[in-house]
Amino acid sequence: MTHRLAALVLAGAVLFVGCSASDNDGPAQSAGSSESSGSVDSSQTSASIAPADEPADVVTGLDAPWSIVFAGDAPLISERDSGNILEVVGDRTRVVGAVADVAPAGEGGLLGLAVREEFLYVYFTSDDGDNRVVRYRLTGITGSLGIGPVEPVLAGIPGGRTHNGGRIAFGPDGMLYISTGDAQDRPKAQDPASLSGKILRITPDGDVPADNPTAGSPMWSLGHRNVQGIAWADDGTMFSSEYGQDTWDELNVIRKGGNYGWPRVEGKSEQFDSIYIDPVQQWSPDDASPSGMTIAGDTIYIANLRGERIRAVPVAAPETGRDLFVGEFGRVRDVTDARDGSLWLLTNNTDGRGDARVGDDRIKRVTVQSV
Repeated sequence: MTHRLAALVLAGAVLFVGCSASDNDGPAQSAGSSESSGSVDSSQTSASIAPADEPADVVTGLDAPWSIVFAGDAPLISERDSGNILEVVGDRTRVVGAVADVAPAGEGGLLGLAVREEFLYVYFTSDDGDNRVVRYRLTGITGSLGIGPVEPVLAGIPGGRTHNGGRIAFGPDGMLYISTGDAQDRPKAQDPASLSGKILRITPDGDVPADNPTAGSPMWSLGHRNVQGIAWADDGTMFSSEYGQDTWDELNVIRKGGNYGWPRVEGKSEQFDSIYIDPVQQWSPDDASPSGMTIAGDTIYIANLRGERIRAVPVAAPETGRDLFVGEFGRVRDVTDARDGSLWLLTNNTDGRGDARVGDDRIKRVTVQSV
């Protein structure tokens, strides 16, 4: 079957996030400075970004939401623990369908979503303990969407209580990119034969593209601890966000066949710089724990959990950035750009690690502008 890239797909830019081994997106922290600590001063940018209006609720009352994508005009949300896929209709949600065999435990459960043509792609932790990707044909129309029978896409991704990866997105080449974590088995991130600690690249039907780095392998890059966001700039450059361990979370430019160093390297490395690819920006986990991401225009927007903020990073100067909404909404799991040019932020305060507020979890709609 010939596939066209959907007109609007959430390309959750992948930024590597660093957190402690026992709690890799960490508990919510109190609001701090709007500048990141670590190796970069995030207040210095090539173009300043600021809110253009007052953030507003789109919907409230979500239960441990994880991913948000658009299927045409219809916003869809995954709920990690319930296994439900929700459609936003006005100021409420309705259940589109429930993913069978979801086994929520720790950080596992129903995670990433992606849309291509008439299909909804889903990444989840199954009851056998592994992670997998399946797809469903979307049925009905906006406001009353449903899903058809499940179709397998990729199985056998090692899972664990933590470090399950889970972000999926279609690239400008029409291929499906999948982030996986090391599932607490660190050496596997450097093992080309393992699906752990990788970014994978497959066709929409689940086959291995002929131009992947290794013949017959879905591996696109390796040496990752737990990639949580992936996105592409207009020129095709791929970015990712990644959890670190105790010292550095990362924003990376992803290269075909690139090795990003985990578990031998966390953050930038002088000793191994000829072997491993350094991040273009790194942060203290207390200020970050980056999750989903999107690129709107010439700016990367990264959701942060422990850091409770949105980080705006210029594509042209990815070593810089500016922090927005610090501490205003609690933990932010995902961010995407809507057709009207606004950003939709998905909070994540009800998953057992956050400090839930009245009405949590929610989608916040915000508009930003260059100043």
